[in-house]
Amino acid sequence: MASPVSLSKLPLQFSVIVDYAAPSCEEGVYLPKFVNPTPANGARVQAEVNKEVEIRVKAQVRYGSIQNIFVSGPMNINKHNNAQNEFVIKWTPLQSDLGDHYPICFAVDAVFGSRIFQSEMRCVLVGVSTTQVKSHVICTETTMTVMVEKASFPRLHQDHLRLSDPTNTVCSLQTHSNSTHVIGVFPLNACGTQIEEDNDNLYFKNEITPFDDSRDLITRKHLLEVQFYCQYPKRGNVTLGFLAHRNNVTVWDKGFGTFTYQFEFYPDNQFQTMIDPNSYPLEYDLGSRIYMQIEATSSVNNTELFVESCKASPYDNPNYSQTYSIIENGCKVDPTVVIHPSSDDKEFQFSIEAFKFIGLHDQVYISCSLMMCEAGNPSTRCSQGCIAPQSKRRKRDAIIQSANHFVSQGPLRLRRSAESREATGTWNLNLNLVFIAGCLLAAVGMVCGVVIYKAKVSKVKYQPLPSFEH
Repeated sequence: MASPVSLSKLPLQFSVIVDYAAPSCEEGVYLPKFVNPTPANGARVQAEVNKEVEIRVKAQVRYGSIQNIFVSGPMNINKHNNAQNEFVIKWTPLQSDLGDHYPICFAVDAVFGSRIFQSEMRCVLVGVSTTQVKSHVICTETTMTVMVEKASFPRLHQDHLRLSDPTNTVCSLQTHSNSTHVIGVFPLNACGTQIEEDNDNLYFKNEITPFDDSRDLITRKHLLEVQFYCQYPKRGNVTLGFLAHRNNVTVWDKGFGTFTYQFEFYPDNQFQTMIDPNSYPLEYDLGSRIYMQIEATSSVNNTELFVESCKASPYDNPNYSQTYSIIENGCKVDPTVVIHPSSDDKEFQFSIEAFKFIGLHDQVYISCSLMMCEAGNPSTRCSQGCIAPQSKRRKRDAIIQSANHFVSQGPLRLRRSAESREATGTWNLNLNLVFIAGCLLAAVGMVCGVVIYKAKVSKVKYQPLPSFEH
């Protein structure tokens, strides 16, 4: 066995046991290769006193699997994995850290059989400043509320700020804002909110960013970025917060104006009377057929609806990673999918047999990505129908087709026997429901609001740091 080697590019050390020579020294084959969103070596990160800063690290290998991360930095640093197979390093600077700069270094290892291979070491420099943007986050069982003091960013106007995805009308920052605060109140499953998880908690994340014009995707004049999230514990008592029928979705899109999507379940293939919203969650026997209809209502004539994808997920959020695909790229994926013909171009009727994925969770939601197009125009995505994943998609023209929008409905459950329901009892630890309880007891106490002001770092002050490993 070889002797430990010392890595000391900065005033800290990793003690690493060197295994036998790797079959290949090319990064990404056996040796872990860092990929996006991992920051570059030497990157500078701005942090604020009493505000959590987050560094995401992701690596990949062709042979083997990524196993662990080793971190060196301030004493109160911590780490976890998320659903995107990333390592998340978190640190909250204290008042005593103000004005200082701290290196945070990390390396990951990969396992192939009985052998372990380690990546390069990377370090970022975190500078600690006073609060730049004052904000506050409140969470309920179904919504997020973010409030940002206008006085903390006097050079920006609220009309030039937006959430990650502002297309849904509920995502507007104009509705609730007042003379002193920019305020956003929106559902957990809307406005581009991302969902992540670790062993104990779920995180619903979004951000406020500036823009110069409603047609711009990016801005270079202002470097403000307000990131925030709601954190919910996975374990707790079941509440009714996620048992309710989902409401219609109203969106605005250039060229199409305001229109509404309605997603409903029906008892049979006649699609005459939708299932009563008060009867949710809906229960189905394995193999029984589930009938669904999506309808678009718009004042613009000569338009048609196209459903590009549908999937089942234990959470009512389009960005959750563990899903069951039903339709992808306009193509039927599940073999039991039936698309029922409709005389209305703004209706999409389909059905599927209740599948085992539902039984793996206490309940699931069906969510779909869809768009509106100019009817009969061969240049739209709607006219392409089912396409292969590698096919090049035409650049969106705001005049002939809308952006993609997200709708969901549910929840659904597989019907259980009386004995199974009794055995499950009130302490069902299903991840879709139980994380809500802590929020009802102490909403603000279970929430962390994260605010980052992107700025340049001038003064550099290195300090030796003790290392640790989890």
